[in-house]
Amino acid sequence: MLIRLAFLSLKSRALTVGLTVFAIALSVALLLGVEKVRTGAKASFSDTISDTDLIVGARSGSVQLLLYSVFRIGSATNSVSWESFGEIANSPGVTWAVPLSLGDSHRQFRVLGTTSEYFDRYKYRSGRSLEFADGRSFDDLFDAVVGSDVAAELGYSVGDPIVVAHGIASFTEHEDTPFRISGILAKTGTPVDRTVIVSLEAIEAIHVDWQSGAQRPGTPTSPDQLRAMDLEPTAITAAMLGVDSRLQLFTLQRAINDYDKEPLLAIVPGLALQELWDTVGIAETALVGVSAMVVVTALLGMAAMLLSGLSARRREMAILRAVGARPTTIMGFLIIEALLMASAAAALGVGLLYLLLVVLQPILDANYGLFVPITGLDRGEILTLIAVVLAAGGVSLIPAVRAYRMSLSDGMIVKL
Repeated sequence: MLIRLAFLSLKSRALTVGLTVFAIALSVALLLGVEKVRTGAKASFSDTISDTDLIVGARSGSVQLLLYSVFRIGSATNSVSWESFGEIANSPGVTWAVPLSLGDSHRQFRVLGTTSEYFDRYKYRSGRSLEFADGRSFDDLFDAVVGSDVAAELGYSVGDPIVVAHGIASFTEHEDTPFRISGILAKTGTPVDRTVIVSLEAIEAIHVDWQSGAQRPGTPTSPDQLRAMDLEPTAITAAMLGVDSRLQLFTLQRAINDYDKEPLLAIVPGLALQELWDTVGIAETALVGVSAMVVVTALLGMAAMLLSGLSARRREMAILRAVGARPTTIMGFLIIEALLMASAAAALGVGLLYLLLVVLQPILDANYGLFVPITGLDRGEILTLIAVVLAAGGVSLIPAVRAYRMSLSDGMIVKL
């Protein structure tokens, strides 16, 4: 009976109650949305590379190696000799090895030197392979494959010429050895989208006439002469490895870390990613905290709405007292109102969340590489909704206690 009366009372104040419920619903959608995006971002970040067992580079930090080899952030402290890479690639248990050479750029996009096997071995988002939206892999020495973001932002198509700059953010370009775009990769939502990929031999070719970061004076070597040369690299930046058995993974990692010919570091991408997320965990907590404060603010707004309306509702309270309601019943009446409002807001917030996910999921995936899966509410999210409703009952104690005191001070005590 009391729940029905509370519902009818809320219905009589539909506009004010509706705005309050909508405000709480928005805050609930924000809180759950931040958690969905945070989880999706973490999953997308983790899915940037998959099915690669080890990444090998010069000895530094595991996060640093992961950032520059996979995410193209920062630079290597040193290189890995070609001889060392060959020994590691031929080690027992290693099924494949793809070398990576970084250091040059093209209009602020990183240039990656590698082999054609990279297009087969690089996997993302739980085993998805790279696909070509147009064109093919490089066949000629001066062929280049560009990521989807490179092509979109610079307006490139297959067959267009590009010139690689020496170093990162450099104004010195390899103008005498231009490349031709042979292929454009489909969108992946990974750093590959913002990468220009060429062959390892091409990286060596464009630096034949360079020494100590500057081009040597004299007539440059022609492209035809470069094609006829032996362009085996002397060093690479890093390498991706696959092993035939996970049981050998840590044994191989330990052997590479103890390599005696030069200081090397082998990392397991998943473990390095976890270390990275532990580093940025404070920012995650802060973001969730801000969202929770928005919910608290909305609930306090609901309490303020109930409190400010008490004076106008004295007649309503008087009628309830006249029909035998006790002061504690009046108090419970307001708490039930708050619980009904919070429950409706929680349901509306969930509805708004999934509506936004349906609309924004393809946009976020296509433009930012952030894939937010549309899944049901997990246990933590359900507990969050329950906590919001219970918190609404808690803050409603403020107007409820006020109503209790008003009913006593007004002398509305029915003698039986």
